[in-house]
Amino acid sequence: MTNAYAASGVDTEAGDLAVELMKKAVGATHNELVLGGLGGFAGMMDVSFLKSYDHPLMATSTDGVGTKVAIAQAIDKHDTIGQDLVGMVVDDIVVVGAKSLFMTDYIACGKVVPTRIADIVRGIAEACAHVGVALVGGETAEHPGLLGPDDYDVAGAAVGVVEKDRLLGPQNVLVGDVVLGMQSSGLHSNGYSLVRKIVADSKLDYTKSVAEFDSRSLGEVLLEPTALYTGVLNTLLEGELGAAVHAMSHITGGGIAANLARVLPQGVSLDVDRSTWSPQDVFKVLAGWGGFSLQSVESTWNLGLGQAVVVAADRADEVAVRLNSLGINTWQLGVVDKAVGDLSGYVQGAKGVDGGAVRLVGDYK
Repeated sequence: MTNAYAASGVDTEAGDLAVELMKKAVGATHNELVLGGLGGFAGMMDVSFLKSYDHPLMATSTDGVGTKVAIAQAIDKHDTIGQDLVGMVVDDIVVVGAKSLFMTDYIACGKVVPTRIADIVRGIAEACAHVGVALVGGETAEHPGLLGPDDYDVAGAAVGVVEKDRLLGPQNVLVGDVVLGMQSSGLHSNGYSLVRKIVADSKLDYTKSVAEFDSRSLGEVLLEPTALYTGVLNTLLEGELGAAVHAMSHITGGGIAANLARVLPQGVSLDVDRSTWSPQDVFKVLAGWGGFSLQSVESTWNLGLGQAVVVAADRADEVAVRLNSLGINTWQLGVVDKAVGDLSGYVQGAKGVDGGAVRLVGDYK
């Protein structure tokens, strides 16, 4: 007998196969706190350990990876987009000082191709395992007629916890604090609409290599996965240097100045010294193809600066040494100062937050 749902374009058997293919990778993220297994109606975690907190605050974040998925689809490579998703979510949560506990994902597609879905979820699971976050559930939804057979989008959400008196944010920031930058792996997951326009206007093919890069295809270069900071930053916060950290910023949509301004209090300013780092070649090449200066795309791309940490001046060198020892290239961006005089040219807050004043000065290395 013909399955009526299959006749409409939804293949439940393919969905079941996708689950079987991803099961091992998802299971590897589970610890003794995770209850149940893959396939339940709800993911569950035993949080009785929160009784040991004096005043636990729950933190949550949800996000996607934007139009970067179009490049994955263009070259039929889907095993890294999951890391992008994890980074976009959990590296927001750590900004408030929280430790992410668990994550769920959602994939909408035109047609379930089991190996493709398994590749995406395997990437999510491996990234979750890398930063100690349990992947406790998810959903793959087939939307024939709404999405093309090779189209999909991904989203995810995570939940974390932070002790109230260890909450990071503008309320902790002092004049004289040092702002440290942490290197990105490249574009991460923001500004891909501009990337795709530049590539289209330049009439380039994602499947072909270009002289400006190595033997990898252009698509592979542009799919370089997002760096994961959460594991390293949680290690820092849980150590004796944790109290020196006052605030953090995840440099995502909106660019460098706006994201830093969001985590600084009103009444302070920050001059970010461009000469302290050199953006990776991918930024320079794309800007050149598009006819842009690097300064003109600072509100779109991270330009090599993926995360920032605001720390007490007397511990800044120690924090930088510690982060470098944990595998993240870290350097000083600038010093928080009192906001005085004319603030034209500064960005003051973003996304509804009226925060500090930030501008970039000098020239890149």
